[in-house]
Amino acid sequence: MSLERTLTVRVERISRQTPEILAFELAHPWGRPLPGYEAGAHIDVHMPGGFSRQYSLARAPSGTGSYVIGVKREHASRGGSASMHERVREGDLIAISAPRNTFPLRAEARRHLLLAGGIGMTPLLAMAQALAARGADFTLCVFARSEEHLAFAEALHAPALAPHLKLHLDQGDASQRIDLRALLAERTPDTHLYVCGPGGFMQAVREAAAHWPEDALHTEYFAAPTGTAAATTGLPFTLKLARRGIEVPVAADQTAVDALHEVGIDIPVSCQQGLCGTCVVEGDGDGAEHRDFCLTGTERRTKVALCCSRAKGPDLVLQL
Repeated sequence: MSLERTLTVRVERISRQTPEILAFELAHPWGRPLPGYEAGAHIDVHMPGGFSRQYSLARAPSGTGSYVIGVKREHASRGGSASMHERVREGDLIAISAPRNTFPLRAEARRHLLLAGGIGMTPLLAMAQALAARGADFTLCVFARSEEHLAFAEALHAPALAPHLKLHLDQGDASQRIDLRALLAERTPDTHLYVCGPGGFMQAVREAAAHWPEDALHTEYFAAPTGTAAATTGLPFTLKLARRGIEVPVAADQTAVDALHEVGIDIPVSCQQGLCGTCVVEGDGDGAEHRDFCLTGTERRTKVALCCSRAKGPDLVLQL
């Protein structure tokens, strides 16, 4: 559960994108501006039934004052997507978090390659729109089952994006399908790769891009990769809080976040799987046993995701 302040928004519009995906446009109930964000950001949505799920903002920042998210109805839903599809209606008021971004466009990149699988296109669509607006060099590759299953098709085929779009349809013309290994075989200097989609798609891209520098590959997962869910327990250790000058013990069956909460230090959390980056703090990353899926190799030197990571040794220094 997130400890951050929530915002109340009105569901202005719900539109059917595919047989399984609905788009929700969210606005301030009284027409006031919503907090700004950068492409790649996501929000927590608190929905009927007590569920909370994270959804990427599927539109580049604009002056419209509303957010757009895409929600796929999962057949094996734990309740979140079913609640959004079956219980949320236009005009309803729901609570959300302010936008957070752990999947930003990299300022140092001269060229951007965006790979989107299915509903994973939502943050990458916003990125593509932002890149097009500033005349950047980019390609957006979207992988979908068929035209019928292509969400936000109108936005994808808009004049600003169409020249940059490569579309792979499983049920389409074989000559137009994208060969991942061929696409990623060579990396031009200063090109950064951004990937979001289902687990199998993510794994396929990672294998095809195994030779790419780690810091040039940026991913956002829906869930922990199969068989690699972040374990939260292990040997006990001590957190050394450099700014406060105190030490906090972490038990073998306890997370660092829970240990800090027990002594009155609130660390915002959301996914609690090492995916979203909400709980990331500055610290001695070299001394951490990293179990997250949101930090790059470079970021892990100076940052730690406290919901799942632990210490390599008896203690871990944090800038708290």
